[in-house]
Amino acid sequence: MKSIVVQQPNALVIEDRPLPVPAAGEVRVNVKLAGICGSDSHIYRGHNPFAKYPRVIGHEFFGVIDAVGEGVDSVRLGQRVSVDPVISCGHCYQCSVGKPNVCASLVVLGVHRDGGFSEYAAVPAKNAKVIPDAISDKHAVMVEPFTIAANVTGHVNPTEQDIALVYGAGPMGLVTVQALKGVYQVKQVIVVDRIEERLAMAQRSGADWVINNGNQSLQAVLDEKGIKPTLIVDAACHPTILQEAITLASPGARIVLMGFSSEPSQIVQQGITGKELSIFSSRLNANKFPVVIDWLEKGLIDPDKLITHTFDYKDVKNAIELFEKDQRQCCKVLLTFS
Repeated sequence: MKSIVVQQPNALVIEDRPLPVPAAGEVRVNVKLAGICGSDSHIYRGHNPFAKYPRVIGHEFFGVIDAVGEGVDSVRLGQRVSVDPVISCGHCYQCSVGKPNVCASLVVLGVHRDGGFSEYAAVPAKNAKVIPDAISDKHAVMVEPFTIAANVTGHVNPTEQDIALVYGAGPMGLVTVQALKGVYQVKQVIVVDRIEERLAMAQRSGADWVINNGNQSLQAVLDEKGIKPTLIVDAACHPTILQEAITLASPGARIVLMGFSSEPSQIVQQGITGKELSIFSSRLNANKFPVVIDWLEKGLIDPDKLITHTFDYKDVKNAIELFEKDQRQCCKVLLTFS
């Protein structure tokens, strides 16, 4: 089979590898589609501290089960599945309190263990989530990105009374916008970014108001309208954003961080306690695949609004370079395997 392998930073090749044999409790997935994420690019470029090389990258993938390991019911053969990349132990403290995404022995497909940028992948059977027939292949491969939004919104419990401010109109910001509007019917969703084309994508995803803060003060714009956000999502993760979010937030607001910067953030604690703000962080997803599959079945979200490009897997280098360089026109890039 063919597999996309990052041998070391900036060295990506397509290798011939033996067909994997599923171990006990595993299934083999014949991969049909996979999505490129920023973390794939970071591993390729050597910027992911958790990755070990060589590595088959890819943690967003969909396919059909074509073999099962010992202990797995043969009824699973032929099932269409989207794969949850989070592999957890199930018995540590974190797992016991519903946070398998930060398991003490966490393994993430495509990061710590070979992932889905391959014609076939062996994965734990419990991680291969069945996709209903009504959900198309290209929507099925988008389940994982939307689980990031499901994890974020699961922390902060949005309501129809909320005024939400989302920093960043990249893929993670946009899936969150769709969840806030389509699932939770949040009263107002405001998106801030410095790229006009990305702001247009945010509007297509349901944003009520978009602001380009590249040439104007976000605080001045919101103050002029008398707006104090009750829910703030940082999907851009620049170190200056947290303090600005604390300043802009309404008393009693929730702030959630979707990622991180390696640079420190400087904040004034009084702004947090004076308003009794709640600050959350979100990593990967904690059993959110069934949640997103339900959203898709009900038509509450629309992955088509995010998918901008599709490449054959053999053209993966060009696909990643486009993803990295064309932030104006490119949002979600899919690879086809079969």
